Amino acid sequence: MDKQGLKNYIIKNLPFPDRTLDEVVEFFEEITVEKNEFFLREGKINEHYFFLQSGFMRAFTHDIDGNEITTNFYQKDSVVFEVSSFYLKTKSSENIQAVTDCRGFAISYDQLNSLLHTVPEFRAYGVKMLAKEYMMFKKRALELINLSGEARYENLITTNKEVFQFAQLKQIASYLNVTDTSLSRIRREFSKK
Repeated sequence: MDKQGLKNYIIKNLPFPDRTLDEVVEFFEEITVEKNEFFLREGKINEHYFFLQSGFMRAFTHDIDGNEITTNFYQKDSVVFEVSSFYLKTKSSENIQAVTDCRGFAISYDQLNSLLHTVPEFRAYGVKMLAKEYMMFKKRALELINLSGEARYENLITTNKEVFQFAQLKQIASYLNVTDTSLSRIRREFSKK
């Protein structure tokens, strides 16, 4: 599989000299995660930073009653990893599972850490990506507090329409923190607009 998508993703987030970029992407290895297979299981350490070139994944955890709660969706051309587990080497409290067959490129923590310490451009990229992950986490937390279910639905359909193609409605409802019934009502009302 061609690594051009990976290169484009890195350049989009921070420009790199071509030669340096070629050296960096050589550390990434192609992997596949088949539909329903887990990239990460709860209780395990996230060992790889994964660029998802094709496919769709979701992250989920369980509430105190054992219900699955979707915490994130990953579409093609995005990075998949559980930040604290990957960087702090702690057991994950989330699962990351392929919703469709997925392909992309992964790098281990040790290899990534080596690049961060030896390639100044990649270090800048790493800092930017951590800041981006934090901002997305903060934005999501604030949306759950400050926005109605309808507004969260509208944001999701605007920013990540693929979710509705691949994820089950039950998964979408848990991600939006609404009941299945509320999601049905919201979808009906939204379709009338």
